[in-house]
Amino acid sequence: MSPWIAVAVGGAIGSVARHGVNRLAHQQWPLLQFPIATLVVNVLGCGVIGVLAGLVASGRLPMRANWREFVFVGILGGFTTFSTFGLDTITLLRNGAGSQALVNVLVQVVCGVGGVYAGLVFVERFGMAAR
Repeated sequence: MSPWIAVAVGGAIGSVARHGVNRLAHQQWPLLQFPIATLVVNVLGCGVIGVLAGLVASGRLPMRANWREFVFVGILGGFTTFSTFGLDTITLLRNGAGSQALVNVLVQVVCGVGGVYAGLVFVERFGMAAR
């Protein structure tokens, strides 16, 4: 399969999953002004990419190039939405919610990086890393 097709199909899957989280969040918290759906997908996506990267790097999950592109670039790229994070932050600023924008930036970045770290530690702690 062409890497372009792998990325496109994976991206479609990730984007649909992202949209599902967004709809669910708006149904659960219709009055919440904070972009919680973006936070959820970014932290979840970062955690998943940390686990998968740890498994691939350790040799515990062999993955051919097309599959890596399908999963990492396609699915996770379509699912995690740092572009939406930027738009949400600017929208908060433009709506006069500077403190919410600052909280959004700090929480998204700290939790996202923390998610990647936690995923890698998870792989190491539960014996999934190469020995």
